[in-house]
Amino acid sequence: MGAQGTHRVNTTERLAKLRELMKRDGVDVWVVPSEDQHYSEYLAHCDERRGFISGFNGSAGCAVVTLDKAYLFTDGRYFLQAEKQLDDNWTLMKQGLPDVPTWQDFLHKNLDGSLKIGIDPTIIVADDAAALRKNLEPKQSELVLLRNNLVDEVWGTDRPPKPHNPVFHLDEKYSGQSFTEKIEKVREILEKEKAKAVVVNMLDEVAWLFNLRGSDIDYNPVFFAYSVVTKDSTVLFIESKKLDEAARKYLGDAVQIRPYEDIFDYLKSLPGALGLDGSKDGPKILVPNKASLAIVESISPSPPSATSSSSPPLIYHKIVPSPVADLKAIKNATELEGFRQSHIRDGAALARYFAWLEEALNDGKEVNEWQGAEVLENYRKELALFKGLSFTTISSTGPNGAIIHYSPDPKDCAIIKKEQIYLCDSGAQFLDGTTDVTRTWHFGTPKPEEIRAFTRVLQGHISIDTAIFPTGTTGFVIDSFARRALWQDGLDYRHGTGHGVGHFLNVHEGPQGIGVRIILNNTPLKPGMTVSNEPGYYEDGQYGIRIENIVLVKEAETPNNFGQKGYLGFEHVTLCPIQTKLVDVSLLTEQEKKWTNDYHKEIWEKVSPLLKNDTRALEWLKRECEPI
Repeated sequence: MGAQGTHRVNTTERLAKLRELMKRDGVDVWVVPSEDQHYSEYLAHCDERRGFISGFNGSAGCAVVTLDKAYLFTDGRYFLQAEKQLDDNWTLMKQGLPDVPTWQDFLHKNLDGSLKIGIDPTIIVADDAAALRKNLEPKQSELVLLRNNLVDEVWGTDRPPKPHNPVFHLDEKYSGQSFTEKIEKVREILEKEKAKAVVVNMLDEVAWLFNLRGSDIDYNPVFFAYSVVTKDSTVLFIESKKLDEAARKYLGDAVQIRPYEDIFDYLKSLPGALGLDGSKDGPKILVPNKASLAIVESISPSPPSATSSSSPPLIYHKIVPSPVADLKAIKNATELEGFRQSHIRDGAALARYFAWLEEALNDGKEVNEWQGAEVLENYRKELALFKGLSFTTISSTGPNGAIIHYSPDPKDCAIIKKEQIYLCDSGAQFLDGTTDVTRTWHFGTPKPEEIRAFTRVLQGHISIDTAIFPTGTTGFVIDSFARRALWQDGLDYRHGTGHGVGHFLNVHEGPQGIGVRIILNNTPLKPGMTVSNEPGYYEDGQYGIRIENIVLVKEAETPNNFGQKGYLGFEHVTLCPIQTKLVDVSLLTEQEKKWTNDYHKEIWEKVSPLLKNDTRALEWLKRECEPI
């Protein structure tokens, strides 16, 4: 989640080489999205093309390079970081601000016409490509697909190798369901959709479907693979030597193993193998809406030109929201209990760290942001079922806290200061769950404006935690609950309020979430979903505030049931104190005071038994959990 460091890279030579290749291949513009061929948010180092060419290493953004200019598009989470990392070759495009287009709109609204716009078809989704082509047509510009990625050529032999890490089986005592049961649910969807097959391209979906985990991408227990499920076969495309013996035995004869590179040739032959006729109303192959254009083109090749034939093109695919993503989003009872238990253990590590840090600062010791993150990780390493961090720890003091996804550079980072706000956003991967928690502390004397802003963030956090809403409600609808108190003071934040969380999988998962992006209105919150609750406030150049818990969506008991819809609410599982020294109690309602006291009582009851061997942490926890 965090991007390590804020140093600049001189991109002059890289851009010059890229432009030479663009001229060679006859393209006027080269587009470099963030994603890899699986539409991953977080990448293996070999796929960090946009980071390499631009020097900006945040997790979201797109680079657009013309023959004489270079543009970097990113959202509000990364404005400050991008300003620090981009050199003078780049123009920062702050998406979300008035009059700033998306990179897609920029190509047809801001650039000249009659341009050839190049892109690698394996790293753009089919729907995006279709929209681009439609919008470029009136300007007589066209999308040019090049399978030889030009940034890879610029990178050359310095490009990191593709990882080949082992893949292991996640025991069903943690997953709660066999892969054969999951496959059957997928086949039920095929039957309902009258489809013949489905492509599974997202890495976390493949991992979840087969109860397998790996380490090809830092902090994300996934591995490079595709899968195709038909009514009578299941194929896993993976480098076979990566599967350990237990994983091979677990899959048995129920799964065909084919080389990872075979996916495109296999898809080309699949319509024929399934007997599809390509007619408008005939059965189809389901393709997730986050699958690459290369996948779609393999199944249903575009005709050489629109005028080459009077007959309509044969379409063998249907683009849909991923059915596996929807299944994965609803956690089963075993997974939900794993979230609860892993967060209790995680709470003990957090208490030990914050108690240690407070004592170190009070003793006048010098601790930098990186050292603090290392101490926290070491406490987590002592916990049962720990498998690694779930993202780079955001350990930030003072102004660095205002860089929403900042992470310290071990070679160059700030000293944590007692008289500055300290924001720590961190998480861990356990066999039984994934954690993600943010706490904001002041170890000295906070300023009145810091206290007021923190209190407004807390009120927003409580508003989400205690929300009751009818079945069918989306996170888009309830996002304003988190901002209402901030809005009263004319404050706000430029990120979503909540993201889905995987079960020993990616710390960010969809399709559910809480936020202002309209796409979040497509997915109602359902019992069993996990989501973060993380309102914040950031004063550029001074401090950052965020309070984040993970919550589980559950059925709520209400006195009435209007419309017989049923009502839902949240169960928080994160267990770490919220610093009441930063709270202006006079701003809180009686219900908000009660929530704060009840929450701290729960933390004490569940976490304190794990701290019997750490007197410092136990005393710290007791003090921080005292009622207000």
